Amino acid sequence: MTIQELYLLEFDEEMPKTRMMLERVPESSFGWKPHEKSMTLGRLSSHIADLPLRCSAIIASDTMVRQPGTAPFLAGSAAELLEKFDSSAKDARTALGGLRDDQLDVTWSFRFGDRVMASLPRALALRRVFMDHLIHHRAQLGVYLRLLEVAIPGVYGPSADDQPAMAR
Repeated sequence: MTIQELYLLEFDEEMPKTRMMLERVPESSFGWKPHEKSMTLGRLSSHIADLPLRCSAIIASDTMVRQPGTAPFLAGSAAELLEKFDSSAKDARTALGGLRDDQLDVTWSFRFGDRVMASLPRALALRRVFMDHLIHHRAQLGVYLRLLEVAIPGVYGPSADDQPAMAR
C-alpha cells in the first residue's frame, strides 16, 4: 500500500465521522461558547468545515500564506456549514487522489503574513496541519455538544449516548 493510499483510506474513514458531528451542531447555539477564551460554537464548527481545504492547499503549493486580518469562514446557518464541509471535503479528496510520492518529502511552509509559522515535509504537514488538526477540533466540538446536551454520535465506537441502544 502506498502512502497516498493510506491517506485516502484514513480520509475516507474520518470525513463521514466529521460530517456526523457537524450534523449535530444546533444553529440556534452558534453564538454559544463554554468559556470566555473559547471560540463560539459557530466559529469552531465553521473552522472544522473549512479544514479540508488545508489538505488541498498543502498539496497544491509549497507555501500557504494567510494575511493578517483575513476573515475566516463563518457559516450563517447549519445548511451552509454542511455545504462548506461537503465542498471542501470533495476538493480535498480530489487533491489527495492526485498526490504523488515525489511531492511528499518536499518542504511545505505556512506563513502568517511574513512570519513563518511552520515548515515541514509535505507528508508531515498533511498529518499535522490537516488531519490531526481536524481530529483535535472535532473532539473539541464533541465537548461543546455534550455541554449543550446534544447527543454525541459514536466516532470510534459507541458513545455514552449510544449505550442504551447497545444494551438492547
